[in-house]
Amino acid sequence: MRPLTTSSISTIAVAATAFVSLPFLHVVSGYHYILPSSLSSQSHRHCPTTVPASRIKLPSFQTNNYRRGKTPRRFIPSFSSFSLASAVSSSSSPSTGRSAADIEAELASGVVLEGGETIDFSGVAGVESRAERALAEARLEYITRQSERHSDGSVISELEFSRQRPMGINDDVISGIGHEVGIGITSEDVQAAAALIISRSGDTFGNAAEPVNFSVKETARLESIIARAYVESGEVTESFAKTFFLATQLMSEAGRRAVWAIYVWCRRTDEIVDAPREPGDESAMLDELSEWEVRLENLWELGEVVDVLDLPLLDVRVKYPTLSVQPFVDMLRGMLMDVPNLGQDRYGNFDELHLYCYRVAGTVGIMTVPIFGCAVGYDEETAKEPALSLGVAFQLTNILRDVGEDAVERGRVYLPSEDMEKFGVTEEQIMAQRIDDNYRAFMRYQIDRARRYYVRASRGVPMLQPNARLPVQAALDNYAKILDKIEENELDNLTKRAYVTKW
Repeated sequence: MRPLTTSSISTIAVAATAFVSLPFLHVVSGYHYILPSSLSSQSHRHCPTTVPASRIKLPSFQTNNYRRGKTPRRFIPSFSSFSLASAVSSSSSPSTGRSAADIEAELASGVVLEGGETIDFSGVAGVESRAERALAEARLEYITRQSERHSDGSVISELEFSRQRPMGINDDVISGIGHEVGIGITSEDVQAAAALIISRSGDTFGNAAEPVNFSVKETARLESIIARAYVESGEVTESFAKTFFLATQLMSEAGRRAVWAIYVWCRRTDEIVDAPREPGDESAMLDELSEWEVRLENLWELGEVVDVLDLPLLDVRVKYPTLSVQPFVDMLRGMLMDVPNLGQDRYGNFDELHLYCYRVAGTVGIMTVPIFGCAVGYDEETAKEPALSLGVAFQLTNILRDVGEDAVERGRVYLPSEDMEKFGVTEEQIMAQRIDDNYRAFMRYQIDRARRYYVRASRGVPMLQPNARLPVQAALDNYAKILDKIEENELDNLTKRAYVTKW
């Protein structure tokens, strides 16, 4: 199954078409950040300590010329041994990086939605988990370093901008689209285009937007830069998620462009988290993820951008003011759950797996509901439960499709151990790829559960604007066919992969 890499992103991509956290250090009112209890004089499991944080402007660029590596599949757009002693809990399981108490505390924070099956884990902040403590400390170091670097109010230099690719855009991405992004666009161009977008934002960023005094000619030039950034976002989407890209052609132009912008953010996040690095070294990833999260928060709260590919997301932020930053933050947190040695590679029961599915897939549904829009008589809160259900359905499908691949190639077993025990299925059996009657009964049970989520998700299609229903229904129907294919393969997902015909 894969959360957030090429196929993860594709998966997420499909999810986005459909319904359409990391509060690692979650932004709260007044620009405060949650710090891990180990950095505070107080320790509250459910009430993390907050301290004021300065508004960091324009974090430094980092080049990401990485090769793609094999990683788990998240339903996202397809999206180290860290030497921080205090980031490792003494009660953590060596196979998960999180203690039972950590997991229980996170699960207890979820809100059960109507029907009782789909849980909204929005904003669940498990700051006691090993991965999140490590990120929290890395983030504090990053914020301190950046504050010192820009204490004179300086911003990134033009030379630095011109030599660096946008963060999360690596050789694979450039090879996929066939050219570099943002060629010929300067940092001043990016900031001017952002100012134009913000001038149309009303009070999105807290205060009335200030007018800009661009000439007609200059406004047209900046509009062309924004349009080009959207086109390049579409190129990235088409290169890495062709089926998803095709589905977006069924949407309005505005909706299509908005979903591309969201996909590209997910893709870039995926590249940051999953980039191949030296085994046992998560420090670079945590540092980059800290920068990426701060950038997200600054864009959402202040309208700040760093590179040309930030412009479409800023434009989406302005055009869809009900779009919350929370699912983006939660998705980051879900990606951390897949980081070796820091995250979690075994799930004791379905509630634990459900939390993971929300973070890496359900979040996509929440991101895209404002884009698709709701039909008369419905609102985004009502549509939220079906959107979450569809994300969970897609991720469960991913997991069931890739059981054998995840086990053999990645040493991961996403299937709940409690369910495995109930049906007499062992981890050793999965690793050895042995199919028997117990395993087939176990798979029927898992498939039935996934299909229940598809049923719940299908109720939300009529809640969407009419022009959004076809792509959502098409994505739902197409992805559900993977479950049919698993059954056609005689429930063998250990040695066979369930493929379905593209749309």
